[in-house]
This record gives sequence, C-alpha cells and structure tokens, in this order.
Amino acid sequence: MIDQSGIWPHGLRTDPLPVLLEWQDQALTYLIRRDLLKEQVPAIEALWNLPKASKIIRKQLPDGSWKFPGKTIDPETGQNYFLLETYRNLRVLVDVFCFSHAHPAIQRSAEYIFSCQTEEKDIRGILGNQYMPYYHGAILELLVKAGYAQDPHVLDGLDWLLSMRQEDGGWIIPALAIPPIQRTPEFWSGEPAAPDRSKPFAHLATGMILPAFAVHPDYRDRPEIIAAGTCLKHRFFQADRYNDRKDPSYWLKFQFPYWWSNLLTDLDALSRLGFDHHDPDIAGALDWFLQHQEDNGLWNTGYGSGKEAEANRHWVGFAVCRMLNHYYNGD
Repeated sequence: MIDQSGIWPHGLRTDPLPVLLEWQDQALTYLIRRDLLKEQVPAIEALWNLPKASKIIRKQLPDGSWKFPGKTIDPETGQNYFLLETYRNLRVLVDVFCFSHAHPAIQRSAEYIFSCQTEEKDIRGILGNQYMPYYHGAILELLVKAGYAQDPHVLDGLDWLLSMRQEDGGWIIPALAIPPIQRTPEFWSGEPAAPDRSKPFAHLATGMILPAFAVHPDYRDRPEIIAAGTCLKHRFFQADRYNDRKDPSYWLKFQFPYWWSNLLTDLDALSRLGFDHHDPDIAGALDWFLQHQEDNGLWNTGYGSGKEAEANRHWVGFAVCRMLNHYYNGD
C-alpha cells in the first residue's frame, strides 16, 4: 500500500495513485514517484532516451524546427506551421520528458525560436505577421523551464509581454479582436494590429501568458503580474469576452502537456504566483476538482475516448494531483 500521509487534502474521495501507477508509461511513473511520492529517482536523463522522446528527436529538422504534417509556410498569410509544430513538440519534450538546454535538441529548437523573434522582441509567425502574445507566452514558459530564464531573448520577450497589457491588467490577442470579415489573407500578412487597450482582457490569452511569468523567479512577484493573476481568477467559469474558445465549457477541457488555458492550467500558474487555497476564487475552483473526481480517482478531461484520450486522462490526473500539492502542501 502506498503511504500518502501528509500528501493529499482530505477532500479527495479516492486515492488517485494506484490507477496512475498502473498505467504503463515510464515517464509518468517517474514523475509520480519524484513529484508526488518524493522518492529518490534516477537522473532526469533517464527519460531522454525513452522511445517516444527519441522518435520526436529523430524528426527534428537541421534548423531546430519540426515540420507540420502537410503544411509549411502559407505564402498568402505568412503563417509559419514549422513554428507551430516546434511548439507542439517542445511541450512534450519539456513537460513530459523533462528535457533541458543541456540536450542539443533543445539548444537547436531554442535557436530556431529565437530566429522567429522580431526587432520588437515578440516571437511571431503562427498568426502570420500578426502579434501572437498567447503563443509567445506559452513558448517562453517552456524555454524558462528548459533553462533559458536569463537568456536575453527570453528577458526581452517577457518585457515585450509586459508592454502589451490591457488597461484592466490582462492581455488580449489583438488580431482575434478584429471582426472575422476583416481577417483576410492580406490582414494576416500585413502590419500587426495594435491592441485596443481599453478592451477587456481575454482569459484565453491571459491564461496562456501568465505561466511564463509564474515559472520565472525574477518576474513572478512583480505587482503587475499579481494584478493579472487577480483578473484571471475573477473570471473562473465565465464565458470569455472574445469568440475563440468563448464558451464556459472550455474551462473544463483538460490536456497534458498543457496547451490552451483552462481551470487546471490557471490554478497551476496561480499557485506559483503565491495565490493560496484560502482565496475564495481559488477555493471555488479547487472545490470543482474535489467534487468531480471519478470513482477510480481520475477526472473527465472532456476529450472523448480511446487509447490516446485515456493516456491524456492519466497525465491530467497527475497534473491535478501536482496542482493540489502546490496548494495544500506548498510543494
């Protein structure tokens, strides 16, 4: 029997660890034993040579990017699908297999990403020539985790994000605040639309941006970041102010490694910013997870069924447990 004394909050009805450890995934088991059970584990490099990680590395292109299946760079809009695929793979390498800048593949991918950074210091390409602060933030989060916290490109990128905040303290995606009829191919390849600072923040954008600051030791305590976190927690369970992933149901669609903002990703980031479980907004969100745990100890991710969906459900279960540890045990 697994000794969980002191690990889990009393609100969890079912011990989630047995079902998580039964899932045959070496990386998941490693992280459970390291992060949840606090056991001694082999050096992190043990994950780098696992078959799934090696398969991703083999597909990396010489310039450090990955090719998006069937697409490259759209000649009409300038949308860079290589950058999108690089982000997708970097998520897995960093958050599942814990790769760092010590590995050549991460060094190459970082150099490719930095080549997509403009003179304005934003990373650009997934939305053509338009600003993409949400992807920009998500990419920087991964680079900070991989050991690039003090790299000038990353610091410039974080400062650029600070310069893009709305008057209310959060962020929007300027191009997606433009009426759809105006988003022609010429729009995507044209000069980037500036944010209308008077508009209300988008919790999709804010939730994808805050984690970059939350994982950075020099930014997480800044007053403007705490203010943005306060804005975000007040929006829990509400519809977004913009059309992309607007419906409140998107708060409850979970995936790991993280991509889109949702209740789990936002709680994770806010815990790293110092928000605690006594805060009423946080307490209400945590209570959702306590009340919606299934009989086997896991949670419904909102992403269907099948082997991949079941694997995702186990990884999400791990992420929920780790998030709860942040709040209830300060881990």
